[in-house]
Amino acid sequence: MKITTFSRLMTASLFALSGSANAEPVGCVTTAWKLIGANHKVCVEAFNDPRVPGVTCHVSQARTGGVSGSLGLAQDPSQFSLACRQTGPIVLPARMPREETIFTEDTSILFKETRIMRMWDEANRTLVYLAISRKLIEGAPANSISTVPVMPWGGKQ
Repeated sequence: MKITTFSRLMTASLFALSGSANAEPVGCVTTAWKLIGANHKVCVEAFNDPRVPGVTCHVSQARTGGVSGSLGLAQDPSQFSLACRQTGPIVLPARMPREETIFTEDTSILFKETRIMRMWDEANRTLVYLAISRKLIEGAPANSISTVPVMPWGGKQ
């Protein structure tokens, strides 16, 4: 039983790391100028759903600047937005889990992350993407949602 739990944790960790590695930076916009260290910014990244070809998501997140932000010691605020769209033919996997984490990114040196989960709304044939901020100790209610109806692409089914 312990090996199974350990294996699941390792698989989840590797999957989470691979989700972050697939994100491509799109760009950043300065929101506040800092005299010392990096400026405060909002950055946009794009990633493809790793198990559902044909879906691309864009997530924007606030990035803390200053000296602590430059050194990677700052905690980024739980401020983000999510937009997912069909960008090609959607191919659903044979076994579609009702809920699956598809992207994670640390937003502080310890205990805080942005996580994006995919849910399958079978009744409406819609993929639902939910971005949440997870904080290990006290939690965080920040969230954003985007939906992608599963439809034919380019006139073909």
